[in-house]
Parts: sequence; C-alpha cells; structure tokens
Amino acid sequence: MAQSSSEHRISRRALLRGTAVGAGAVALPALLTACGGPSDEVKVGSNASDAVPRKAFAEVFDAYEKKSDKKLKVNTVNHESFQENINRYLKGTPDDVFMWFAGYRMQFFAKQGLLAEISDLWKGFKGFSDALKQQSTGEDGKQYLVPYYYYPWAVFYRKSVFQQHGYEIPKTFDEYRALAKRMDKDGLDAIAFGDKDGWPAMGTFDYLNMRANGYDFHISLMGGKESWTDPKVKQVFDLWRGLMPYHQKGANGRTWQEAAQSLAKKKSGMAVFGLPHPGQQFPEADRDDLDFFPFPEIDSAYGQDAVEAPIDGFLLSKKSKRQKQGKELLKYLATPAAEEIYLKRDPNNIAVNEGASTSSYNTLQKKAVELIANAKQISQFMDRDTRPDFASQVMIRAIQQFINSPNDIDSLTKNIESQKKTIFTSD
Repeated sequence: MAQSSSEHRISRRALLRGTAVGAGAVALPALLTACGGPSDEVKVGSNASDAVPRKAFAEVFDAYEKKSDKKLKVNTVNHESFQENINRYLKGTPDDVFMWFAGYRMQFFAKQGLLAEISDLWKGFKGFSDALKQQSTGEDGKQYLVPYYYYPWAVFYRKSVFQQHGYEIPKTFDEYRALAKRMDKDGLDAIAFGDKDGWPAMGTFDYLNMRANGYDFHISLMGGKESWTDPKVKQVFDLWRGLMPYHQKGANGRTWQEAAQSLAKKKSGMAVFGLPHPGQQFPEADRDDLDFFPFPEIDSAYGQDAVEAPIDGFLLSKKSKRQKQGKELLKYLATPAAEEIYLKRDPNNIAVNEGASTSSYNTLQKKAVELIANAKQISQFMDRDTRPDFASQVMIRAIQQFINSPNDIDSLTKNIESQKKTIFTSD
C-alpha cells in the first residue's frame, strides 16, 4: 500500500548531494518480451524510445561492453507501451535488467516479489545520498533500484516570445491565468497541451493540487487515504477548468512531442513539462531560447514549496537467470562515469551521483538544480506516487474525460472515488 508522507519526503540538500512517465498506449504483450541471445548475454529492457535518450543509452551500454568485455542485448520498447504493459512483462519473461522508476512504483513490484534485491551492491555504492537510498528501498527495507538521473517539472517557455510581447513571469495563479488570457488575445495557444499518451496532463493536476492543498494532502490523496469527492479535490479541477479555454484544443489526440513542437515553433506561449521533454523537441540552434519558471503559487500557505522531480533508474528482474551478470551491469550504471557518458548526449536530465561532473551542464540544467535546492518537498509524479493500476486504469481515463468535458466535476470525482475504493482495498 501507499507510503506515509514522511516516507515520500526528500531532503532538498540531501537530494542535491546525491540526486539526480506515465502510462499510455496499449501494446501487444510481445512488445515486452525479452529478446533471445547467448546465455551469458545480459538482456536490457529499455523504455528510452525517443531519439535523444536512445542514442545516449546506446553510448553508455557500448562503453560498458568495451570496459567489461561482456555483451548486452538491448530491447527498446515505446515508452508508453512499456509502462502500460510492465505488469505482464514482469510476470512473463522479462529482460534481466530494465529501466524503471524510484519510489512507490518500484516498491509495488518489489512487494510482489518480482524484483531482485540488490542491498549487497548498495553497501559498496558511493555518491548516493540517504534520500536517494530511501527512494530505492522497498517496504521491506531492502534496496532494489540503481538511481540514474532525475528531472524537475516546471512551466516552459521561449524567452524570445516573452520578450517580443512584453510578457512577465507569473508568480501567482491569478497572474498565470491573466498571462494565458493575454497570450490568447495575441493569437497564441497560451498553453501547449498534449495528453494522447495519458500521463502528460498528470503533471498539471499534481501542481494544482500541491499548490492549492499542499504536498501532504497530495501524497495522502495519491495513497488512497483521501476522498476524491473532497471539496479540496473539486477545487483543483475547478481551477483547472478555469484554465481550459487557454489550453490547446484537442489535447487527447495530440502527443506531448507535438505539444512541445508547437512551443518550439512559437505557436504556443508556455507548457507544463518535465525538463527533458521540450529540450528533445527543440532544434539545437534554439536551445538557448528555452527557459522555465516554477508552477505559480495558489495558496500562500504552500507557496511554491513542492517540486515534481521524478527519479529514473534500473532494476534487476527476480526471474533473471543472469543475476551475477546483471549485478555487474548495475554496478557500472551506478558510477559517475556511466552518468557522464549519458549526459554528454542528453543534456536534459540531472545526474544523481555526487561524483558525476557538472561542468558540462547547460543553463537549464543549472537552473533545474537550483529549483530542486529551493524545494521543501519533492514529489515523484502522479503515476509514480500512487498505485500503477490506479494511475493507468482510473486516472488516465478520468483526466482525459475531464479534458473533453470539464464541467461535470461532481460526477467525475464521484466516479474516481468509487473506483479508488475498489482498487485500494483489492489486496
């Protein structure tokens, strides 16, 4: 079941000393079936299907093969399909090592006995904070994850667009809404928006909830401990409904990549994204024009204290017949050198190992580190802070339904609550 609020908290300084989505399209089970190969060849399940991270990981894995003289077989699957099918993947014939997430979503599968414990490796790890270790630990107190990088979510925009129109960075929700209205009058889609894959809009809900009701309430809601019919939750949807006229229309038929491209093409004014998302869609020549600001304050009691900053990493399947070889790969992935190779190719994330060099960080990466440093609480993202089945089976459909018809909040929240009760009492 869900963790307590204190178990989710990450010390902001500790995170920096050692820190560094979502479900979607349905795929055939075969997409997440481990590849064949020699018995000593370690199979790696990768959800890095987008061009930039895929190339970056290819260089990391190539470096490992050269260093160890061992062979890897990488099975890359569409990111959303990987998430949607992870349960049957792990219960079927999974790859030896695979990419996944820290926190609750890791703990969920560890509790089911589907992950191999790597506490022995953690005894030798260096450069990881206690906060990272906590996010890599199951409910049984044992470690299962090798964290690799993290990335904060914020509101992204093009500096040249703001300069052209004389826009100012909004610090409050009222200023944010007023800015959106002004952008709309200027002929822009104020907020670039694509939720075809089901998970991108979750980031907006998370921020609205944490800004309006605070981090503790948000984590408690994600843990199934609060009612979705609570007036606090209805207020979140009501705030979002007030912004809907300024979002790109047809969001449920648009991918996040397409939404990011509209920002790059100056057709949209701003967008709620994770650090890697817009950067991957911007031409290299325009990267310096990309910037972000923290999601605006709604209630001064909570300010901008909470920051969404998911941590990604690697896990070893309990079913793997190559436990020793898999652990050798994980040991390498936990080194500063492995992270440095990746970040040279993909400058859209933040290294988790304190030994990794930050000399190559661009302006956005440095700003992202500062954003995390100033945060009082860190959330992992809706589909990581709650049960995977609740996120994929209930919240994806509920949010997409809200996007299509944002006026019937009472029926929407009642339906979510009914399904939540069934799921959170199912085991």
